Amino acid sequence: MKAAHALRALRAVAGRELQSFARQPGRLLSALVRPLLWLLVFAAGFQNVFGVAIAPPYETYIEYRVYLLPGLLGMVALFNGMQSSLAMVYDREMGVMRLLLTAPLPRWWILACKLMGGATLSLAQMLAFLLAAWAFSIELLPAGLLLALPVFLLSALMLGALGLVLSVYVKQLENFAGTMNFVIFPMFFLSTALYPLWKLQESGAWIVHLLARFNPFTHAVEAMRFALYGRWLAESLLVVAACTVVFFAAALWGYDPQRGTPRRPGPPRE
Repeated sequence: MKAAHALRALRAVAGRELQSFARQPGRLLSALVRPLLWLLVFAAGFQNVFGVAIAPPYETYIEYRVYLLPGLLGMVALFNGMQSSLAMVYDREMGVMRLLLTAPLPRWWILACKLMGGATLSLAQMLAFLLAAWAFSIELLPAGLLLALPVFLLSALMLGALGLVLSVYVKQLENFAGTMNFVIFPMFFLSTALYPLWKLQESGAWIVHLLARFNPFTHAVEAMRFALYGRWLAESLLVVAACTVVFFAAALWGYDPQRGTPRRPGPPRE
């Protein structure tokens, strides 16, 4: 594979994702409304997360909104990863994926181009959400934000790779809504997006604490949370990177056109 061919494929496949998003401005609005509702409404009514009431005083409400921010950034990337997966299921039904996978380029590069296009969209939506949060008095250190950008991208790649895996096993568009709920809600609620791990352990919810501890989404949220404060959490970054590789490898295996094809019998032996 020549570099010029690889770049041309990247521009075509990823550019198609970006152009599709640009033609649908409502996608950006819907991507921002959901986490903003959680940031402004849910935080106001959520009580006793840190052992004190969240609603009054106002400073505590602001503190909890800052705590929520990384989890809501992960929510943006998670929903966009599922939407990219939905688009791939649609492309497969329309025959577009078959044309892409039969292109004279390595199959892993074609899927990587799809993944990079979806991750770029996730990163753009996450930055747009940060801008909207800033408009509602959520201030972040510029140095922490710069340090967090590669962590945002890595988290978007992991959740996009998870979407690739789902697109392998979801055969019809009608079944995708149920699959999304089966993946999104457990990953989000069984994580540290809304409450810290120590709070789960303190409350005695050992099963929930164990599931949240080994949830890849938890590590993505914690990696973003530490990065926004100017620190890299090595353990969580390694988990997110490893999950990205595993999910992408599973998608690559699932999109193998030769997998499951019966082997043709050879010529009879004399």
